[in-house]
Amino acid sequence: MTAAAAAHLLTRTSHRRPGAAPVTFLGDLTLDRARVHEFCGTARRRLALKLAGTLAGPVFWIRPAWGAGQLHAEGMTGLVDPSRFIFFTPKRPEDLLWTMEEALRAGLVPLVVADLPGPPGLTAVRRLHLAAETGAKEGRVAPLGLILTPDTGGAPGVETRWSLTPQHASGGTEAWRLDRLRARMQPERSWRLTGPGMTAD
Repeated sequence: MTAAAAAHLLTRTSHRRPGAAPVTFLGDLTLDRARVHEFCGTARRRLALKLAGTLAGPVFWIRPAWGAGQLHAEGMTGLVDPSRFIFFTPKRPEDLLWTMEEALRAGLVPLVVADLPGPPGLTAVRRLHLAAETGAKEGRVAPLGLILTPDTGGAPGVETRWSLTPQHASGGTEAWRLDRLRARMQPERSWRLTGPGMTAD
């Protein structure tokens, strides 16, 4: 990575392609395209499906061939159409981020998700940002990159980090706690989401 490229990634200015509006989900919350974001917490996959449901077009979903956490079509239908998903299951750990990087660089789909066993390092995240920017400039769409990490996450260099954990009530009401743990231009904040559609109270 060149010094100029590294400096570009560390600025606080917007990296969006002109005309590529942020992705809006869960009301007025937004995620910039052509960047990489992180979802963590025990309900991170549900949050990713909710995000996918706000977008149109195919979704690339990358997960390790050896890991648990395979999506179930019937469980997805309340949030997103399962037929939109194209699944990749690399057999080697190093191929998880390589696959995501190549998918972002191609700029063919609006959302690329990597369900990872742990947070990647700073160099890997920077490479993903650069790949997403290349995809936005040279591809058909400005892709949004999303990494899913266990527990409280912690991938350095991500544009934003969000955590979703269940807080269901004893009476059967579905509820979750959404935490914005990191954002370049916004403070940390929490929301309570309720119902199958996960609407903010």
